[in-house]
Amino acid sequence: MPDKKEKPNKKGKPKLTKAQKKQQLKEEKRRREEEEARLQAEREEQERLERERKQEEIERLELKDQERREDELNELRHLLEENHAAVTKWKRDAEETAEWDRYMRCDGVPDPRVQREINTFISLWRDDPDVNITQVLKQCNTALQLVEGLEGLLEEVTDSQKAERYQKDLVNLQELIQAKLDQSTDESLQNASKNVDDETGNMQTVVKDDNITLCLWANLKMSPRFKGFNFEGVGLGFELPKQLAVSSIAVRMCHTRYDHLSMLARITHPAIHTPSRRSLVGSKEYLESEDTTVHEETKENESVVGEDDAQQRRVDDEVQSIKGSEGQKSATSLRSRRSSSRSRRSSSRSRKSSSQPSEGRRSQILTQIEVVSAENDLIGSQLTKSACNKVIDLMQYTPLGGVFYCGMFHLPPQAQCVNGWEFRQILDTGLEVFPYPAETSNLDNNEPLTCPPVGVSVKLPDCVIFLETPQVARWDAEGTQWKTDGITDVSFEEAEAKISFKMESFQPFVLLQETYANLPFQSWELRPLGQDSALFTINGALINLSITIKDNQCMLQSEQERGPSHLLGKWMSGPALQRAMINAGINIFVNEHSDRYVSICDKDPLTEHAAYEQMALFASACAFSWSKWNAKSGTRDLVMQVCEHYDATPIPEDSWTLYLLAPQRSKKLELTEKCEGFSPDHYPGSEFHSTLIHILQDDMSPDAVARTRKSHHLFVDTVHRLLCATRPLVYSI
Repeated sequence: MPDKKEKPNKKGKPKLTKAQKKQQLKEEKRRREEEEARLQAEREEQERLERERKQEEIERLELKDQERREDELNELRHLLEENHAAVTKWKRDAEETAEWDRYMRCDGVPDPRVQREINTFISLWRDDPDVNITQVLKQCNTALQLVEGLEGLLEEVTDSQKAERYQKDLVNLQELIQAKLDQSTDESLQNASKNVDDETGNMQTVVKDDNITLCLWANLKMSPRFKGFNFEGVGLGFELPKQLAVSSIAVRMCHTRYDHLSMLARITHPAIHTPSRRSLVGSKEYLESEDTTVHEETKENESVVGEDDAQQRRVDDEVQSIKGSEGQKSATSLRSRRSSSRSRRSSSRSRKSSSQPSEGRRSQILTQIEVVSAENDLIGSQLTKSACNKVIDLMQYTPLGGVFYCGMFHLPPQAQCVNGWEFRQILDTGLEVFPYPAETSNLDNNEPLTCPPVGVSVKLPDCVIFLETPQVARWDAEGTQWKTDGITDVSFEEAEAKISFKMESFQPFVLLQETYANLPFQSWELRPLGQDSALFTINGALINLSITIKDNQCMLQSEQERGPSHLLGKWMSGPALQRAMINAGINIFVNEHSDRYVSICDKDPLTEHAAYEQMALFASACAFSWSKWNAKSGTRDLVMQVCEHYDATPIPEDSWTLYLLAPQRSKKLELTEKCEGFSPDHYPGSEFHSTLIHILQDDMSPDAVARTRKSHHLFVDTVHRLLCATRPLVYSI
């Protein structure tokens, strides 16, 4: 029988068996795997070669950067020291001019630095028998000028004995102001029957000036149908329960634009803090200590133990300094201390220069970057929490709009006219507080009385912006602190900007806002408007605003419909604008405690401060802006957008370039804001530099570089202080 032949397929090829097909598939799979392995090996080899090429390129750039490092650092140090010397001289001259102007004014305001003049002023005013309210308010204004001067000295003082003396003078002046207002109130109430209102049958009057609004109401009619009274034109009102409506009482509502009680709370309860480990204050104190030793780069690792001991000493010094100045330093005072420390450090370096060769010596720039020292071990001590959560933390909340002093008093005996004679009962008790709520009744069983709360309404001051619904706190005189207990039925009418509430008795109260309600920032931008002029724009958590800088003057602009007219569009110095904005509720400024209340982008403070100093140097020719990659670059590196720009015209989106600042060097990034992920790779063809200004100069025109060298020292200083006060590289998300 003949063998059975395989039937050919349609193409004439023999049909494969299942085993042959299986074998063929295995062969094809093996060939594919071999091809993939070969391609993978080629890719890996290419990647290895590319990595080696990049590494060689990086090493070449680092070597080149190292060769010119000392020259770049010296150039930067020269620019900074030149500006600092010019600013210091200008401030010294300005202080001398101000001192001479004070001497020539002869306005009767004592010099707050001279204890004899303060004592004389207090003694003469205390013994002055004139209690006319108009004259008293004039004297109060003079005293308030003296208080303001003492507050400024207290912010800057570092000597604990002087700080204690300033605090004592402040308390004495504040007590005297209140005593004089009480005497004037008592005098007005003694003559209440001579000023009866025909419509209400009671006495009501309003006296005010720029700092104080005094409202008095005397219950002469004692009608049980009386519910309350609103002082027209000043936005203050009150409500009384029936048992008070039929009592011989007087109500005083006094609104002061100043706030002495909050300062008294800070003096009485000083919080002891050290700067947080990411604080510019801590890093500057660390860098600028006059005991800081100059180390060579080759000995950096050997100095770690000694640096730890030095840092601990600096922590102790900082704590003692804060203790001596009521636990809170303003940004201005801290900068002043840093400037004096910088001067001492500079002179110390000059004395040592003759014995130390310049070669191999580490540069002493306050900003830099080559200090790869470890992160500051200064860890801020946590704020002591009160056992009662009703106590207001004055670092977390800020009283705005001044203090509203509400009080209820016994109505003094009124004059009686008999047969043309006026009879008056003379009491030597002075202004006597009416006790409410009463502890017991007049009944024999001494049962507790039911004392309904009193009502208060106030229109929000026009000089303040509340970004959120205000909170109300009353003054606890016994504990000398603000508390929120005893405040009920709070009602806020946003359209009328009016808040109403009830309290157990008439007491001083304030309106509060979260200090950092507008933080963290959503974005920011600093761009030139011309030579020695720039616009600093911040998009905050709740409102957006911008500050125009011209030389050493600043002007606030805001998109808010309702804003303080005394601030918007007005030129003033940087420190003055900062104080005015904080008092108006527009706070974008931070201090060494802010990171405890705000989510931040944690960065090395030395690198951060270096960035602000160099940004200020180039603010006349370069625009700087927020980058989303700053939050992704780690704690050691900073990332921002930069481009060359001259005037007020808008900046095209494609003009921005990303730059990375590290402790050792700066570089231009290949990355853009539209990329999907962060990459620290440098831009092809660019170089590394030890400073930000030198990496920027690589892409800047000669005209732009020349503009930066012409920047006025006051403009540079103002921009630098504004950046340090807001810290946009850290307080932006």
